[in-house]
Amino acid sequence: MVERLVPDELWELFQRVVPVAPSRPQGGGRRRYGDREVLAAIIFVATTGCTWRQLPPSFGPSGPTAHRRFTEWSKARVWAKLHRVVLDELGGRGELDWTRCAIDSVNMRALKGGHLTGPNPVDRGKKGSKIHLITDRTGLPLSVGISGANTHDSQALIPLVKGIPPIRSPRGRRRRRPDKLHGDKGYDYAHLRRWLRGRGITHRIARKGVETSQRLGRHRWVIERTMAWLAGCRRLHRRYERKADHFLAFTSIACTFICYRRLAK
Repeated sequence: MVERLVPDELWELFQRVVPVAPSRPQGGGRRRYGDREVLAAIIFVATTGCTWRQLPPSFGPSGPTAHRRFTEWSKARVWAKLHRVVLDELGGRGELDWTRCAIDSVNMRALKGGHLTGPNPVDRGKKGSKIHLITDRTGLPLSVGISGANTHDSQALIPLVKGIPPIRSPRGRRRRRPDKLHGDKGYDYAHLRRWLRGRGITHRIARKGVETSQRLGRHRWVIERTMAWLAGCRRLHRRYERKADHFLAFTSIACTFICYRRLAK
């Protein structure tokens, strides 16, 4: 089970970003479970959507143990670092297509409330969160963020573009800016167009009352497919975490696996 959830190649990448386990100079205490077993347990929770206490005993570490390690790694930003490492591997192999990137978001209900939630205007005002995403031309997520469900999409564009990490290229220096950025009418603001032009990014944002959604969808369908891929992480079907860092961690895990599947081909 552990080897299936955490293949050798993924484990090698994870070892680059996981912090060193704290030592116990005084001795005593319980044996610390191996990072690979705990990582497999966390991935199981992310993909199946089960609670921490429903974790099968076959993994070794209990649910509370895996949750504590998950919290520890989330504070150390391990999941964002792992996503970047996988993107670096893809970039080095020339698997990333920067010619046409797309930006979009998806809403989900927050069952327990918490930080970065808000009344969802498309869900009768119930509390929810929103996942914001930028993908490359083939649908691989480059940058991800979360907000309350009542946050307008346009407010996430600048932080998301700035959040694209410098990613390795097959040749030359690292890259972090797309050639073109496609967005729907929710991003149709003059200041956003000016900001993108100032950074050498050609904007392809639909204009309200001018362009139809059908024409826009010719290039944006890839990010809609990526949103469907995120649903493969069943923990993201609803937001169960009160802490925004934990919800963002599960989102980063889902993005990492989308990229890793391309890397493992």
